[in-house]
Amino acid sequence: MAPGDPTFDEIRGKVEAGERISSADGMYLFRPEVDLHAVGELADLVRRRKNGDVVYYNINAHLNPTNLCIYHCSLCAYSCDEDDPRGYTLSRDEILARGQEAMDEGCTELHVVGGIHPHKEFDWYLGIIRDLHEAFPRLHLKAWTATEIAWFAQSTKRPIRIILEELVRAGLGSLPGGGAEIFDPQVRNEICPRKADARTWLGVHRAAHEMGLRSNATMLYGHLENADHRIDHLTQLRLLQDVTGGFMTFVPLSFHPENTRFAHLPKPSPMLDLRTMAISRLMLDNFDHIKAYWISLGVNTSQAALAYGADDIDGTVRHEEIHHTAGADAPEVLGVEKLRSLITEAGREPVERDTVYRRVKRNGANWEVEE
Repeated sequence: MAPGDPTFDEIRGKVEAGERISSADGMYLFRPEVDLHAVGELADLVRRRKNGDVVYYNINAHLNPTNLCIYHCSLCAYSCDEDDPRGYTLSRDEILARGQEAMDEGCTELHVVGGIHPHKEFDWYLGIIRDLHEAFPRLHLKAWTATEIAWFAQSTKRPIRIILEELVRAGLGSLPGGGAEIFDPQVRNEICPRKADARTWLGVHRAAHEMGLRSNATMLYGHLENADHRIDHLTQLRLLQDVTGGFMTFVPLSFHPENTRFAHLPKPSPMLDLRTMAISRLMLDNFDHIKAYWISLGVNTSQAALAYGADDIDGTVRHEEIHHTAGADAPEVLGVEKLRSLITEAGREPVERDTVYRRVKRNGANWEVEE
């Protein structure tokens, strides 16, 4: 330990006193010699303070309208060129059929993200939201990453705020957190050089928050980044949240290298998954929720993460394609009873939520939210 380095006892004292830990503290906690379970206990303390023993889940489905994409990111196994036989673009009828399926399955949310199609203009993306909202007005549309919205603004030569306003008028309910990857510019240049940079990603979410739109945030880890890059990423998110308060939840995403240009890299270990979860909970003291996304982490690690700071296990996640294309071996969908049993087995109370964390009450096929 170098002179001036924090100690675990000093960090624990800050957490127990409800004080903010520093970037240097976060870096220290990423050291492999620091006991993982002790870090998890601190994160669990913060979780209990914020959410008691509640763990949230929702009934949701994913819609990925196209996997054709102009960006060709090295980290992505999902995107395709036009001449790739795996490429697809859903028709309007197919998109509406997915919306109907979501409604039939009792979903409260449809999560809509996809590729940046080489020939589809903003109006196509806008029309997807409008069509879905007009057909299924009760379905919350969490749609288009900051990367997609930045491209809409660039391609139409219009301000991001105007783009967001049009999407809201069409029926947009909130923004997902995808596209953040890792904010460090050098690493970003290696994994997604053409994608919107960190400043742009943060700017889209700032604009959304200033309009009253809520959003999520993510971080992709376990590829070319190191602990310093992760802490920088978390610190930048924390700073924006200090200003806007618009983020609902943070989702650490474990990198899946299969079928990407980084297929030679090993998958992140469950130990790194749990340590990243716990440190995220400790660093992001101004975020209400930390999600253990079972599609990314796997079901077993997600359940374990409920003891490492996570208070949300996501939802049924019907039709997720992006992580599965990259080798995720999680199931295609989890039923409500399975989600609830995972939570109760971990000693927590399962609570169904909608996208903005209102409790959902169900009576047969009917449901309503508690305001």
